[in-house]
Amino acid sequence: MKITELELKNFRNYDSVKLELDSKLNFFVGKNASGKTNLLESIYCLGVGKSFKTTKDKEVIKWGEDSAYLSVKLDKKYRSHTIEMLIDNKGAKRILINKIPVLKISELIGFLKVVLFSPEEMKFIKETPLERRRFMDISLSQQDKSYYYNLVNYNKALKQRNKILKDYYMKPEVEDLLPLWDDEMIKKAVIVAEKRREFLVNLEAIAKEKMLQLTDGKENIKLEYESRVDLDSDDIFKSYKKTLAEDLEKDKKLMYTNSGVHRDDIKIEVNGIDIRKYGSQGQQRSAALALKLAEVDLFYQKTGEKPILLLDDVLSELDLKRQHQLINIASAEQTIITATHYDLENELKKTIFTVDTGKIVDKEVKQ
Repeated sequence: MKITELELKNFRNYDSVKLELDSKLNFFVGKNASGKTNLLESIYCLGVGKSFKTTKDKEVIKWGEDSAYLSVKLDKKYRSHTIEMLIDNKGAKRILINKIPVLKISELIGFLKVVLFSPEEMKFIKETPLERRRFMDISLSQQDKSYYYNLVNYNKALKQRNKILKDYYMKPEVEDLLPLWDDEMIKKAVIVAEKRREFLVNLEAIAKEKMLQLTDGKENIKLEYESRVDLDSDDIFKSYKKTLAEDLEKDKKLMYTNSGVHRDDIKIEVNGIDIRKYGSQGQQRSAALALKLAEVDLFYQKTGEKPILLLDDVLSELDLKRQHQLINIASAEQTIITATHYDLENELKKTIFTVDTGKIVDKEVKQ
């Protein structure tokens, strides 16, 4: 999978831009606030259906304009495709794949596969469990549509269960509805949890190799799925049922569901140390990078396609040695990198776009 062309109109600080991308390394270089990250954001939007910078779609529209247009042309295994997105100032979003309207976001997710890595993403190891669940959910949803459907339906059932818990003190009789939503929620939770655990087993196998590459063989990474539910039980459905029953009085008091896949986490160890709490900044950075690079390879194992790797201002967070290691690993697939400057000496072919206030002012191919 390769993006051959990116086109934007009235997106962030871009009036209009159309550019051809190299099949391997692409650098967007320029001063801070020049618009480098906006280019990555547009590609992410076309892959995942939403921005990684805002939850409000209309915020991507250039100030003073009524709508924004985003488009990519990409080559996949057997043919070329186009993805287009039009966002208006009311937040309405229209998506087309090969000129055919997409009616559900599930039809878009996974068509253009992307893996994003940024300074914010580096922090997901030491941040809240929500960020680590988000990492699994975005990756798995692009790899496996059934995962996305089950996660969406789990969240719908969870929302209904939480509503019953909130209504309970005013209408105690609604408690009779809980078993119905418990069963619906648990059915989806079992599938989501099992797919997440399988994902981490496969990811860990690849991440170990990446971590050793990034640390000259000094550091080993281990991943473990954490849940209050006994997922090793012979009957996981009953395990969930038991945990929900144990938490019922607490759930009623707090008016929300305290256990389930929406509360689970990933334990991340390096050389036996839980680096979520005790790891050094260097260990956390290396681990985050190893996981993202492993994610790229895992996409290929599961789907037969490698995703587009988006690296947003990551080089500035790494020492010179790790910068070289990262670029060498990333050069195997199409990678798009933002940086304030580029001065690494290597023999890799790369295309460098110079960005200045919403414009591509120069393009240079180096080797």
